[in-house]
Amino acid sequence: MRDTTKDQKVLRKIISQNMQLKNLQKFVSKEDRRLRKYFGGYKDEEKRILARTVKLTEELGELCDEVLSYNSLQRKEKLDNHDKNSLAEEFADVMITTLLLADVMNVDIEKALKDKIKKINNRYKK
Repeated sequence: MRDTTKDQKVLRKIISQNMQLKNLQKFVSKEDRRLRKYFGGYKDEEKRILARTVKLTEELGELCDEVLSYNSLQRKEKLDNHDKNSLAEEFADVMITTLLLADVMNVDIEKALKDKIKKINNRYKK
């Protein structure tokens, strides 16, 4: 049987870090406003959702490129010009873009994360 107290401690730690998630969500809301102002925004919400989805795909592709570089699976000239800080930046880009997409689609990401963590932990209970 799995130690549920350990799972509960992990979940409590995540909940206690809620303020950090709230700060990230505030940043995402601010970034959403900046993006709407800078790019004019879409009057059609569906277009905005699709644009954010395409942007997420772009960022994920860039992360994949960095993963290949991390594992030295790129051509030599790419590896020679590779910036080791790019991997972390691309992870952050994927996370921020994902949160922007969740925001525009009215997904309560905090609840979604809690529910998903609980679901994953339940897989291992016997």
